[in-house]
Amino acid sequence: MAQLGTSAGDARHWAAINEATCVAGMRLLFWVCRTFGRWPFRVVLYPVLLWYVATQPRARRASAAYLARVDMPAGAGGVLRHFGAFAEAILDRMLLWGGAFDFGRVRVHGADALLDGARQGHGALLVCAHLGNLDLCRALSLRTPGLRVTVLVHTKHAQAFNDVLAQLDPRSGLNLLQVTEMDAAMAMTLSERIGRGEFVVIAGDRVPVSDSPRVALAPFLGRMAAFPIGPYVMAAVLGCPLAAMFATRTGDRYDVHFEPLRDKVVLPRRDRAQALAGLAAAYAARLEHHARRSPLEWFNFYDFWHLPETDFPDAAQ
Repeated sequence: MAQLGTSAGDARHWAAINEATCVAGMRLLFWVCRTFGRWPFRVVLYPVLLWYVATQPRARRASAAYLARVDMPAGAGGVLRHFGAFAEAILDRMLLWGGAFDFGRVRVHGADALLDGARQGHGALLVCAHLGNLDLCRALSLRTPGLRVTVLVHTKHAQAFNDVLAQLDPRSGLNLLQVTEMDAAMAMTLSERIGRGEFVVIAGDRVPVSDSPRVALAPFLGRMAAFPIGPYVMAAVLGCPLAAMFATRTGDRYDVHFEPLRDKVVLPRRDRAQALAGLAAAYAARLEHHARRSPLEWFNFYDFWHLPETDFPDAAQ
C-alpha cells in the first residue's frame, strides 16, 4: 500500500476539479434534445465543446494521455470526441431523471445470482467506475424488484449539476449517501442495508478525499496506477460478496455488467497489503477490459497515473 499525498501540476486531485463546468449549458442542450432530437443536440453541442477543450488545458492533456493508452486517436479530434462522449453521458443522466430515457435499450448481464442472493437477504458490495453512466444502475433500481442500491458518493464538487437532476426528479438523490470517511456508525448503517439484501455501490477508480488516503498500486493500461483500498476493506468488514459493476454505451444500446470478484473478502493479518493489492489488481483488470471495449466512456479527466512516490519518494509500498 502507499499513502497518496497532494499532487502538483497536472496531478491535481479529482475532487478539486469542478465537473459541473462542462455542463453549465446543459439545461439548454437538454431542451434542444427533448424538443428536436439527439442530432440537433449534437449540432449545438460541439461549438460548446470546442470552447471547453480550448480553455481547459489540464483536462485536454489528461484526455490525450488516456486515449493514447487505449490506442485511440489522441489529437484534437480524438479529445473532442472524448469530451463529446462525456456530454452525451451527462445528457443521458438528465434523460434518465427527466422521464425521457428508453429503458428498452438497456441490456443487463450477470445480475441473476446477485438478485437471487438479495431475495434471500444477502446483499453485496458493488465496485463501480467513472466509466459510462453511473446513474443507470440507480435508475434501474427504481424499476427492478429486488434491486435496491445505496451509492456512496462525494458530490460537493458537482453540486450544481446534482441540483439540476433533483429538479428533474427529486428521487435522483434518494439512494445517494455522502461519505468522506468510514466510521463505526457508517459501518453499522451499511451492514444493516446489506443484511436487508441491498447493494452498496462505491467507486473503485478514484482515491479518497483525504490528506493521506490509503491506496494500492495495480497495473492498468500499461502502467502502475493508484487505486483506493476502501472498497476491499469495507467488503471484509461487512462480510459480504464483492462484485464489479460497469454501465457503458455502445451505439444506441446500453450494457450493465455485474461481475463477481469474491464470494467473501478475508484480509489476513500477515500479507494484508499483498491481499489488498491483489483485490485492486483484479478490479483494475476488469476495468481495463471494459475501458478498451468502450474507450471514449472513461471520464477521469486528470492525471490518473500520477503515482504516490512522485510526491513522497519514501512512501511505503
